[in-house]
Amino acid sequence: MNRQISRRPFLKGAGLFGAAALLDGIVPPWASPLAAQSSSSSQLSGSVIDLTISEIPIRVGDRRGTATAINGTVPGPLIRLREGQDVTINVTNKLKVDTSIHWHGVLVPPEMDGVPGVSFGGIKPGETFTYKFPITQYGTYWYHSHSAGQEQAGLYAPIIFDPAKQDPVQYDREYVVVVADWTPRSEDEMISKLKKRPGYFNFQQRTVREFAADVKQFGWKSAMDNYLMWSQMRMDATDLEDVTGSTYTYPINGLAPEENWTAVFTPGQRVRLRFINVSAMTFHDVRIPGLKMTIVQADGQNVQPVEVDEFRFGPAETYDVIVTPTEDQAYTIFTEPLDRSGYGRGTLAPRVGITAPIPERRPRSLRTMSDMGMSMSGSMAGMRLEMDKTMKAGGIMDHGVQGASSHEGHEPANATEHPPGHNMAAMNAPSPLPAAGPVPHPKDGHGSGNQTIPDATKSQLDKPGIGLGGSERRVLVYTDLKALEPFYDTRPPQRELEIHLTGNMERFMWSFDGKKFSQAKEPIHFRFGERLRWTFVNDTMMEHTLHLHGMWMHLENGAGEFLPRKHTVIVKPAERVSVAITPDAKGPWAFHCHLLLHMATGMFRVVQVSDEGRSA
Repeated sequence: MNRQISRRPFLKGAGLFGAAALLDGIVPPWASPLAAQSSSSSQLSGSVIDLTISEIPIRVGDRRGTATAINGTVPGPLIRLREGQDVTINVTNKLKVDTSIHWHGVLVPPEMDGVPGVSFGGIKPGETFTYKFPITQYGTYWYHSHSAGQEQAGLYAPIIFDPAKQDPVQYDREYVVVVADWTPRSEDEMISKLKKRPGYFNFQQRTVREFAADVKQFGWKSAMDNYLMWSQMRMDATDLEDVTGSTYTYPINGLAPEENWTAVFTPGQRVRLRFINVSAMTFHDVRIPGLKMTIVQADGQNVQPVEVDEFRFGPAETYDVIVTPTEDQAYTIFTEPLDRSGYGRGTLAPRVGITAPIPERRPRSLRTMSDMGMSMSGSMAGMRLEMDKTMKAGGIMDHGVQGASSHEGHEPANATEHPPGHNMAAMNAPSPLPAAGPVPHPKDGHGSGNQTIPDATKSQLDKPGIGLGGSERRVLVYTDLKALEPFYDTRPPQRELEIHLTGNMERFMWSFDGKKFSQAKEPIHFRFGERLRWTFVNDTMMEHTLHLHGMWMHLENGAGEFLPRKHTVIVKPAERVSVAITPDAKGPWAFHCHLLLHMATGMFRVVQVSDEGRSA
């Protein structure tokens, strides 16, 4: 009954029995606003846990389909364990195809990591696989399938580890907030559509009417220059997300915006919201109008508290925030994809049944030449149009790469190992943002097959990303993140690697260093116990979220010994992001873009950690 109360709008106009039966197969008990997080009935805990994977019918908003569920719900059951305990998790496959579960961000032995073809053989239909591992950390994490698009089909759920000692984060009440994208379409169908027409899902492309409006506002030359620049590159300035709200619904805890998931509070309470982005392809911007959010964890790791009005997180990232509503009123938990093609909506309220307004929707941004790391010389008329539209969409304009198009004297660095001490003085010098200057791009494009490559790439960790940063709201940026305590290994890197994010959007092919996973003959080798710097260079016009299994990436954001630990990192177009890594777990580990369709089409590699590690 509690779950039906929160979904009453969904029941209207439907047969009560059929709708209620559907509800019983969708909403997990922990998602009810009336279910206490500590209640054994709303979560799974203990030393032995049983999970079953099967298909169920599902309706999310006005979209119906078949979901791949865990224990009959989407999201799956909340697992809650404690740091220091050992756990056995039995996973039974009732599908007609193989399945798997990967424990995202959880440090486990490689054979328990759950990646078919890398660390184990998968779970066959009708079989049960037993995961056994110790809990060596605490924080907010999640688990999901690593098989054949099942993650997008609903096979995901939260997992929380409580600290063995007192939690440094103080709060009175908590909720898990799982932010997703849902479509009844299959992974294969979506890839097929995108290979035939890269803008298949984009219904926000520029039209003749928009061109006429741009001519009227900016003049013929400005409008024509801008449109011609993009046409010559065979790219689209509105290509912000591969898959949009035309196909996706954006549920929160399994409920569509109109179904309005609700969390209750008592005025004055410190409420902890554990946000998890389980989306297959969507970057979400999160805000709660009228409330400040204090970020206290990033990817399950404690950070020094930072107060913000909004944050963006990509697929697989997590943020824990504290809010303290003091008024006896409702607040809207609002999520928007970065292309503004839809939204997710929940409510934080003193009572179930009251709501707050949905904030004014922002227009979609346009990609700019500056976003793409392109020199703007000779194109200032077209740039004026981009600047104006970016500001109106709530974003800021970055002019940092103008004139940085020279290639002389720069040799390609395709997955190259540099000797110890290579540029170390400059890269280790105290700086609010290391390597912030533009780096001219090599001409060869690393064999990427891209339609075009940036003239220059640079660090953008202090930039919020497209469509953000132009208002009075404070938006979280990566340079805000500082670990609560230093990591045990503060050595400077002994070795450096560089890897390029490559692809051809017109053909929807994605890769690293111009090679799909099927073309990569050898893994990337890490030496056990070394301190390594790995630099990700984005040669594409899309954001990517890069996830490394089995070990932490320390984001080199200028925080010195307080570099934040992350398992997933956003890399913007034309951006260079460096992470420091201490490979402390031997074995084969997956490394991939966490945009599901990018991974499936080739943006995946294996990292091998061993005593004899060498550069790939």
